[in-house]
Amino acid sequence: MDERISEHAEVLVDWSARIEAGDDVVVSVGEGAHDLAVAVADALGTRGANVVTTYASEEVQRAYLRAHDDEFELPEHELALYEAADSVLFLGGTRNTAATADIPTETRQAYGRATKAVREARMDTDWVSTVHPTRAMAQQAGMSYEAYADFVYDAILRDWEELADEMANMKEILDAGSEVRLVKEDTDLTMSIEGRTAVNSGASVVYDSHNLPSGEVFTAPVEDAVDGTVFFDVPMTLDGQRVENVHLTFDAGEVVEFSAGTGEEALAGILDTDDGARRLGELGIGMNRGIDRFTDSVLFDEKMGDTVHLALGRAYDACLPAGEDGNQSAVHVDMITDMSEESFIEVDGEVVQRNGTFRWEEGFVE
Repeated sequence: MDERISEHAEVLVDWSARIEAGDDVVVSVGEGAHDLAVAVADALGTRGANVVTTYASEEVQRAYLRAHDDEFELPEHELALYEAADSVLFLGGTRNTAATADIPTETRQAYGRATKAVREARMDTDWVSTVHPTRAMAQQAGMSYEAYADFVYDAILRDWEELADEMANMKEILDAGSEVRLVKEDTDLTMSIEGRTAVNSGASVVYDSHNLPSGEVFTAPVEDAVDGTVFFDVPMTLDGQRVENVHLTFDAGEVVEFSAGTGEEALAGILDTDDGARRLGELGIGMNRGIDRFTDSVLFDEKMGDTVHLALGRAYDACLPAGEDGNQSAVHVDMITDMSEESFIEVDGEVVQRNGTFRWEEGFVE
């Protein structure tokens, strides 16, 4: 086994999830993530955790959803599993990035609404999501498998504490700020972040960070205070379908116009899931410069330096004031825009990033 797989498992268990003896852990294993699952199981056993593994196959999910009559019920047994768990580790690793592309939109929406409580229970745990490199993911990224594996481990096996210290600069700015403005090609968008808390996503649950790799600072816009237009020029795959060149127009927080150069039907399906799917749940600023290219994987692409992502749908509780629910939805769909050229981010009228360079970095131009 590649020694980097064991290193990946160690970072996941110790730095990201902070597993301790006696913790009840669910490990969700993607169909191509077997080797990482073995390494994670070894690490969890060494630490004295209690482990249950589940199998997360896109092809299995496709078979189930296509055969169903769309009258889904809440799976109480699955809900009970996550309500009893301390941590959930998601080990992604698909063998076919388009395996679910032919599931009808109405089926996705119905299943998403029926299983919302399960997702909420998972997110109430110390959950962490990561990926094991597969040939399908390498192909989607347009890379050889060997080059893609190097890319994945360069993004994951790094000094997370050092990056978290740097990202604290952006968290401080957002925590003190009231309004964010994004400006670039076809984009002039303002959003209120009044009273919200930014998360320094340093790839560990102690930072309220749940992705490995990570490397972003994110917050939750006030759901009825987003106005303007935004252009997402980074291609993505939504529900197994390619989506490119997305334009959204917001008025009082709601998407009132939308278009996509490719995959507009998939985008429409997301927006029609429920009322919250037309509002923003997240503003994220990518700061991981160990990720140096787009690979059509949101886990990596949204963390890349010189990017901003906005998520339609559910807001994360860590960003919200006590007692406030924030935007609620059965979906949370990230879309990414490249901020490396002819662009800037303002917070309360002050430019904090221009053309991808932050105010505290060498080369920043006022």
